Amino acid sequence: MILVNTDYITGKKLEMLGLVKGSTIQSKNVVRDISQGLKTLVGGELKAYNEMMNDARELATKRMVAEAESLGADAIVNIRYASSSVMQGAAEVIVYGTAVKITEQ
Repeated sequence: MILVNTDYITGKKLEMLGLVKGSTIQSKNVVRDISQGLKTLVGGELKAYNEMMNDARELATKRMVAEAESLGADAIVNIRYASSSVMQGAAEVIVYGTAVKITEQ
């Protein structure tokens, strides 16, 4: 599966199949949340949250790809990610794009 954030794939003719998306809501456990809260007092990277968001993007992307594959897509173009805080220590990640079939090389 080809994944790009442009609306084309160089040298390919594309047939649009439709919008596909994937999302997830992730949270960290309370102990890590407390340790990350203390980290904000001294500054620095919040590694546990960074890891949480990376995991969330990966899972959301897998779900989007699965939806595209069910449509018979070869690629997803114009991919975009968005995130929002759902509650303290939890975030939603959504990814969406256009599923396409490559019709010509």
